[in-house]
Amino acid sequence: MSESQHKPTVVVGASPNRERYSHIAVQRLRQAGHPVVAVGLRPGTISDVSIHTDRPVPERVDTVSLYVGPTHQDVWMDYILSLHPRRVIFNPGTENTPAETQLQAAGIETERACTLVLLSTASY
Repeated sequence: MSESQHKPTVVVGASPNRERYSHIAVQRLRQAGHPVVAVGLRPGTISDVSIHTDRPVPERVDTVSLYVGPTHQDVWMDYILSLHPRRVIFNPGTENTPAETQLQAAGIETERACTLVLLSTASY
């Protein structure tokens, strides 16, 4: 994968629990060569990626992959907007029309999709 194909990604809702889809997504994103920042409520690690609880703001973010349910997304919205991502992926179970509308109004593309499926079909 060339440098221009790397998509710096912030995974919001990252979990140290190996059974969580957010955990698997961080691993698969890294395997695909994408730089990943994992952000969650509990500290821990996913392979070689530390889970941040302090909401860091990387220099460049292409994608936010969201793994936080709609009822808990409000507390994350200012953070996501501060990242100025190109797109936000609403993974299954995170769909939230008002949040999508807010992001789109800020010029951010939204996508209802599964990060794992996008990676497995080379559509990420």
